[in-house]
Amino acid sequence: MARYEKEQNEFIEKVVSLNRVSKTVKGGRVAKFAALVVVGDGKGNVGFGTGKAAEVPEAIRKGLDKAHKNMIHIATAGTTIPHEVIGEFGTGRVLMKPAPEGTGVIAGGAVRAVMEAAGITDIRTKCLRSNNPNNVVAAAFEGLKSLRTPEEVAKTRGKAVEEIG
Repeated sequence: MARYEKEQNEFIEKVVSLNRVSKTVKGGRVAKFAALVVVGDGKGNVGFGTGKAAEVPEAIRKGLDKAHKNMIHIATAGTTIPHEVIGEFGTGRVLMKPAPEGTGVIAGGAVRAVMEAAGITDIRTKCLRSNNPNNVVAAAFEGLKSLRTPEEVAKTRGKAVEEIG
């Protein structure tokens, strides 16, 4: 138990989905597990990974390792996101809208895990098209990756922040 407590202080770890798959072989069925895991520090850094193994804890551990390797930093505006964005991955599409402080996280299970791990506390989201957790999480990440702050936009356009409407 002491091993997990140390990690909890550093990162927020959430298992989004656990999938049991079985393969039929000559001797019967072989069961394996796939775990989709989201990791974040609650300060704008977040990552996700999929682990596959014969046992559940091993699948989760592998997913966590991949999630730590695939961490990204996202642009935030206080407790929400700077602007509205639609993230797309495969058939998954996630609409994310900034919300005023006190709104909370209005999101489905897969997107909620991503937002809480990233440290976003006020946001409105809607899954469009697919509800497959793998595609929805990946789509949420694509949307979060594409976020830019007004300062970044002003710098790329060579203008002052006040000039951008």
